[in-house]
Amino acid sequence: MTAPLRLGIAGLGTVGAGVVRILKTHPDLIATRAGRPIEITAVSARSRDKDRGVSLAGFAWEDDPVKLATRDDVDLYIELMGGSDGPAKASVEAAIAAGKDVVTANKAMLALHGQELAEAAEARDHVIRFEAAVAGGIPVVKALTEGLAGNEITRVMGVMNGTCNYILTRMESAGLPYDEVFAEAEALGYLEADPTLDVGGIDAGHKLSLLASIAYGTKVNFGAMDLEGIERISIEDIRQAADMGYRIKLLGVAQMTGRGLEQRMSPCLVPATSPLGQLEGGTNMVVLEGDAVGQIVLRGAGAGAGPTASAVMADVIDIARGTRLSTFGQPATALRPARGAEASVSAPYYLRMALVDKPGALAKIAAVLGDAGISIDRMRQYGHDEPTAPVLIVTHKTTKTALDEAIAAMGKTGVLSGDPVAIRIEEV
Repeated sequence: MTAPLRLGIAGLGTVGAGVVRILKTHPDLIATRAGRPIEITAVSARSRDKDRGVSLAGFAWEDDPVKLATRDDVDLYIELMGGSDGPAKASVEAAIAAGKDVVTANKAMLALHGQELAEAAEARDHVIRFEAAVAGGIPVVKALTEGLAGNEITRVMGVMNGTCNYILTRMESAGLPYDEVFAEAEALGYLEADPTLDVGGIDAGHKLSLLASIAYGTKVNFGAMDLEGIERISIEDIRQAADMGYRIKLLGVAQMTGRGLEQRMSPCLVPATSPLGQLEGGTNMVVLEGDAVGQIVLRGAGAGAGPTASAVMADVIDIARGTRLSTFGQPATALRPARGAEASVSAPYYLRMALVDKPGALAKIAAVLGDAGISIDRMRQYGHDEPTAPVLIVTHKTTKTALDEAIAAMGKTGVLSGDPVAIRIEEV
């Protein structure tokens, strides 16, 4: 019989316990599909005594994940602790140095250190797999590295943070303001310990930077990501977008342009009838576009014990089968530096502003837009109380540079009450 693949798992939270549960529930099925048994030999976590809803009997325990990563009876090290540095990075480095393959769900670590870790692993003929780091149970990494390997990828797009999608759809369905839904999500345990990782777009930005590296053969460059969270989205934006046939999503988009790699994670309006527009609650969706395949849409649970553990096990089984892939789909040493570029592809924009309620105010705004070469597609003024008048403008296609210049000029007109809100309308 083929020798079993022996696992060491560091991190026994929701995902780690989920991996243990899958292996205990389906050992024969997994062995058949992998071509060899897969078993856990040792584990590590912060607490030995915590009730995780699954038995850890029979597994060796290591308090130090670095020691776990270097045990002689561990063939494959699974890092599920999280954190961009600290024990997670140290233990992965130790595993690679000790001759182990690595599976991780740690998007922050890979977004910041993926290049150096991939080069270290590949120099020793080891692999790092990270399906669980992006979009939970959706097999998007495998889709890009394997299923679409014959395509030139033209665009990667998606909703990759379930918490933000929950907040935005809950605001719309319940008619509640952002602060109230944020507090609700926090009470339900949906937010990270640092909520900015979710609502500030950082978590989703980490994921997009990894997909962009695979899609375009570039070194991961999270630092060049254009990030904007959902904190400024109001219930008025939600309602007015719906009134025009749109919904607001925290949308990630990566595409290669003549000026470089465009990566942005920001609120966008999408058609309510589109697949992205119909996405509800904490579900994730990734849209991939290739020159041969056209557009494909992947939808599923973006987090949770079962879906994320399922993604971990997909990588484990591939390694057990002997499948060896470069971390980012091609040798790490062949990846090109990613020259970051601001959004250069033109698009229509939604503008919401409050104008001082006096004659000629709206004309001054229209003149500023005209001077910037921006034409108005639609304009609405909603009911108001003096001294300000809420105004909504949808532009024809324009560039972000032109729009930024126009907004800066609006501030000098003396007719604005507060800063305008500008949201890109994405064609999907």
